[in-house]
Amino acid sequence: DDKIKKLEQLIELMKKNELVELEIENDDEKIMLKRAQPQQTQVTAMPMMQPMMHGATASPAAAPAGSPQTAAPSNLIEIKAPMVGTFYATPTPDAEPYVEVGSKVSQNTVVCIVEAMKVMNEIKAETEGAIAEVCVKSGQAVEYGTVLFRVKPE
Repeated sequence: DDKIKKLEQLIELMKKNELVELEIENDDEKIMLKRAQPQQTQVTAMPMMQPMMHGATASPAAAPAGSPQTAAPSNLIEIKAPMVGTFYATPTPDAEPYVEVGSKVSQNTVVCIVEAMKVMNEIKAETEGAIAEVCVKSGQAVEYGTVLFRVKPE
């Protein structure tokens, strides 16, 4: 349990300093962490995903290339990736997305899939409200804690 906390702290340190790789060696212990890198930044797609945000001041084009997400208005609840993997908005490639902007969600609503090591993990909203923003593209690599959706509580 202590080792898990240590790993979580290292992951947060990597994110904070935008590190892609971290390697630590002690006497009998070796830790090597690598972060998944998104295929491309979402700068071009984000303006179309923000119609519900009135008077958004942060311009997606101003976001650094390494962090395509803008700050959430304080009234929105973030649904974050619980693991590193690949984000999928649909159950199959030709199916409709689980949710879109405006979709109503409840605690047990499946909002997406995150594939990790060939296992498809259904991600539930764990909150109630309406999807205000879809923050990642289907097929995009996500890290632990990446904001997937923002939900307006109801």
